[in-house]
Amino acid sequence: MKFKIILPYLIAILSFIVVSLAYFSPVLEGKSLFQSDIAQFRGMSKEIRDFRTQTGEEAYWTDRAFGGMPAYQLSAYYPHDYIKKLDSLMRFLPRPADYLFLYFIGFFVLLISLKTDWKLAIIGSLAFGFSTYLIIILGVGHNAKAHAIAYMPLVLAGILMVYRKKYLSGFTLTAIAMALEINASHPQMSYYLLFMVLIMGIVFLIQAIQDKELPEFFKAVGILFFAMILSVGVNATSLMATKEYADHSTRSKSELTITPEGKAKEQTTGLSKDYITQYSYGKLETFDLLIPRFMGGSNSEKLGKDSHIYKFLKDKAGPKQALGFANNAPTYWGNQPIVAAPAYIGAVILFLFVLGIFLVNNKLKKWLVAAAVFSILLSWGKNFEFLTDFFINYVPLYNKFRAVSSIQIIAELAAPLLGILAVKEIFNKDMIDEVKLDAIKKSFFIAGGITLFFTIAGTSLFAFESFRDGGLNKMIQGLREVVIEDRKSIFFKDSLRSFILILLTATPLWFFVKGKIKKDLVFIALAILVLFDLVEVDKRYVNDDDFITQRKLKNPFPKSQLNAEIQKDKGHYRVMNFMVDPFNDGSTSFYHNSIGGYHAAKPRRYQELFDYQIRKNNMQVLNMLNTKYFIFPDKENRPGMQVNMNANGNAWFVKDIKYVDTADLEIKALDSLDTKNVAVVNKEFKSFLQDLSFKADSTASILLKQYRPNHLVYESNSKTDQLAVFSEMYYKDGWNAYVDGKLSPHFRVDYVLRAMVIPKGKHAIEFKFEPQVIQTGSTITLVSYALLVLIIAGWFFAEKRKNT
Repeated sequence: MKFKIILPYLIAILSFIVVSLAYFSPVLEGKSLFQSDIAQFRGMSKEIRDFRTQTGEEAYWTDRAFGGMPAYQLSAYYPHDYIKKLDSLMRFLPRPADYLFLYFIGFFVLLISLKTDWKLAIIGSLAFGFSTYLIIILGVGHNAKAHAIAYMPLVLAGILMVYRKKYLSGFTLTAIAMALEINASHPQMSYYLLFMVLIMGIVFLIQAIQDKELPEFFKAVGILFFAMILSVGVNATSLMATKEYADHSTRSKSELTITPEGKAKEQTTGLSKDYITQYSYGKLETFDLLIPRFMGGSNSEKLGKDSHIYKFLKDKAGPKQALGFANNAPTYWGNQPIVAAPAYIGAVILFLFVLGIFLVNNKLKKWLVAAAVFSILLSWGKNFEFLTDFFINYVPLYNKFRAVSSIQIIAELAAPLLGILAVKEIFNKDMIDEVKLDAIKKSFFIAGGITLFFTIAGTSLFAFESFRDGGLNKMIQGLREVVIEDRKSIFFKDSLRSFILILLTATPLWFFVKGKIKKDLVFIALAILVLFDLVEVDKRYVNDDDFITQRKLKNPFPKSQLNAEIQKDKGHYRVMNFMVDPFNDGSTSFYHNSIGGYHAAKPRRYQELFDYQIRKNNMQVLNMLNTKYFIFPDKENRPGMQVNMNANGNAWFVKDIKYVDTADLEIKALDSLDTKNVAVVNKEFKSFLQDLSFKADSTASILLKQYRPNHLVYESNSKTDQLAVFSEMYYKDGWNAYVDGKLSPHFRVDYVLRAMVIPKGKHAIEFKFEPQVIQTGSTITLVSYALLVLIIAGWFFAEKRKNT
């Protein structure tokens, strides 16, 4: 009897494993998906990972990027991180099949918690997991985002269980699922989940007022609040470390009031509006959710030999070049800078979503429709400025995140959920058949009507032109017009495709209500339609061709002869690589300590140093950063190398100090500063230098004797007290300085560097990265785990005793 109860769930789990491995089948051959962002991550994190392998310790700091930065958002293992161990158990499949499996299983639990037939729950899970946006983020390597999205349905399942008065199971699931969500380390997705939960709370509160059930509502809120507190507590170390770094990152308020050009700077506590809204979904582009290539698909669409582009270029440029361009066709004609794929939810699912608006008649519908509309409006960003400006200016934390288009994840979760609930109502014997038929008819007229309208008239409605098209005719005259023809062609094909899929979806539902076919046949039809609809589109953008061998994955940047030549220098220095965009590059960090790097939240002061000084090729600033090697392209775009003999070295004694009152004056002082001899000091650090009087000592020396990412040892020798400047980033929350083993003060100079007064004589100077946040966070984490276990166990036994 018990086996019969669990059998459907075993079938679901096995189905999800098989489907995940089938879609990403090259993993069975030992291959891995090439993910551009993960390749950059491997470059950025290599020093940390190597240090961990060699010592078994955590460095929590790396010198490989941006002159040096904390590793909290790169690669960090924290003490007592047991929730990560649970996550690892759940992700037992090879990557990225593990994330696809998580998509499926999380959504399945959500639907089961809403008492959905397990077969229908499997279909809904496939619809959610194969949503094109969820697949493409795996293709480009946004693993943390995918990871966080995968746990969203589990969190919602726990919350809904509490509201349905399943207090113990709901509390347990909410606490654990939210802990997993936070542990995935993508604050932006967790923040968007919070919006979805708040909208749910508002809708449920209104319903509770109407039903006069406010005590039950607030009881549920109290239970959920405590579950959330504990989920935060078990992640205390990572959250506190992230918060600490965020205060030093580009997500925090700048102290500067001027731009690099000397103009007044926009003052904000977070990112600038332009940066936040750079990726704003177009209003018209929203139809991509229903018709996959409504706006042309991607910036690099694979069209093949049947395209107008190939036929046009075949004789002009040759078949090989023609096919190459046709398979990387710039068909996207929207206004976002780069689009890897449309955020296609599915014609089948959106038809069912519309059906849910007519059939589902409870607070869940109100919540899901409100959440979907809310996310779409905010995804428009600068194309809907009134709402966007309000959220940037007045909603806490909203200005900390960029790429507002990604808030559509709320709609991508709400649509399949309401759609499956609509099908559930179709099978509801208590609902009148005429109501069901009328809902199917209206939904078809709306969703089918839109797609049919665009099929018939769409190509004459729009110009299909892009602001990027200017260079096409410069390449070959007439190419622009041919690209536009292909945009029209794929627009027509995908509009017709969506119409046919909607028709095929409505048909079995209609015949079921009419009593012509059985329930199981509807399940089969829906499963086939959902899989065909989404997988066929997904495979356009993420397929077997994107997989590489494990060897290439582990070494995404093969060592060049030039890199090998530089690495012969065993000193500690930095490299500036002009073969790439230095501040959007992790490849250099794979081999060298880079002046640049690749990160979504760069160190703020260092970013400002780049914008105000490095970008102008200020050699004195590059010298103080100990930039010993420059890599640059020659006339044939091959990498060349230049040695900078004037680099300041790892540390040096300066002869004079220049005091300034503000950050503006501090950054401007570097315009003409002799960094080897003079240090710029903000007046806030003046007290550190009160007892120092400069006396010349031509024999004074300071040398780096030992380097580890979290421990640097210098040796100094001088006849008089000296001010030493270290070519290392100043980061007050963790770095401690010691002179002969005694803790000694250090401070910031030259806008970003460390400095300290060194007493006369011979001394050992050490810098150790000893972040207190790790120790404090670990204590809170342990206490939270203890409370979570005790509460769940105590509650369980109390319930058991009550029922006996």
